[in-house]
Amino acid sequence: MDDTIRSPTRRTLSRRRAIAAGSGLVAAGLSGCLSSVSGGRTDGDTTTGGSDDGPVAVASFFSFYDFARTVARDTPVEVRNLVPTGLHGHGWEPNASITREIIEADAFIHVGPDFQPWADRAIQTIEDDDVDTNLIDSREGIELADLAATLDPEEEGVGEGRGKDPHFWLDPQRAKKSVDNITDGLVELAPDHEDALRDNAETYKSDVLQRIDEDYRAIFDEASRNVVQLAAHNAFQYIGLRYGVEMRPLVVNLAASGDVKPSDIVEAKTVIEENDIDYIGNGVFESRKPAKQLVSETRVEAYFPVTPYAGVREEWVENDWGYEEIAYNINMPTFEVVLGNEAPEEAGPDGWSDEWRNFE
Repeated sequence: MDDTIRSPTRRTLSRRRAIAAGSGLVAAGLSGCLSSVSGGRTDGDTTTGGSDDGPVAVASFFSFYDFARTVARDTPVEVRNLVPTGLHGHGWEPNASITREIIEADAFIHVGPDFQPWADRAIQTIEDDDVDTNLIDSREGIELADLAATLDPEEEGVGEGRGKDPHFWLDPQRAKKSVDNITDGLVELAPDHEDALRDNAETYKSDVLQRIDEDYRAIFDEASRNVVQLAAHNAFQYIGLRYGVEMRPLVVNLAASGDVKPSDIVEAKTVIEENDIDYIGNGVFESRKPAKQLVSETRVEAYFPVTPYAGVREEWVENDWGYEEIAYNINMPTFEVVLGNEAPEEAGPDGWSDEWRNFE
């Protein structure tokens, strides 16, 4: 396993620093594609360390599973990811077995209302039947941005009011508040381990999320252009808002499974021509067809990967990637390229361009 991550200053940084010390991977036989961790870090069908009789928290979305498993390191709290490997967390509809997993867990970590309908239904079941499963809202108290004006009207109605963008975790500063929310919920599960849980959270926020924020800012501050065209759904506005760049999604609704209309392609072609765009981003868990069309029909030479930290590929599981590793190995190199800061062959770790240029 590669023990370094790429920074935009072309230096390597110690992977997870002290947070990951002692973390390992052990195969596990959890049902379906559930992933879990107790006192360690893991992805996919794997588990690490921990106690068999500790409290269990299940998460509806990869990013918050990753935050929770980091906070729970070296405690008896076990954290499981409900989203199967290879799938995007928004738009996935699980079967009834997932609701059973949630009801049987001690806590359910979710993204807030009106984002994942199946999670909303599970929460309703818990509340209606007075199930003893703690609900941990990772979005509680976080200020949401208005949705882009191009969003389809039927896609509105997210969260605490209509017309709000739910993808707040892409902003590392807002993600810190989410870590606090999750930590408070895990402390309720394991009050005897409050000091460890809160220490892990503070370390993650200061050593990882703060560094990600600073490194993102360095990339966008260096850029000579301020428009990014993405062959992806409407999930990246918070990065644009935080760092002063216009993110232009190809698919203007919120779900990664949204259809691309001919008018979307026409609009993207206009943006590409007016801004002399040579490279675009494409969603890792989304269709490649629209990106290939833009490569074929415009000046664009290639597409490279972006992801809103909504899921993991099998090789990411094998390398124990989380929010941090995905930021440095997927999103940051792509933004370096699409912004014109670096040529593709100069971006990312060794071999990055060969692996991800017009990826399948």
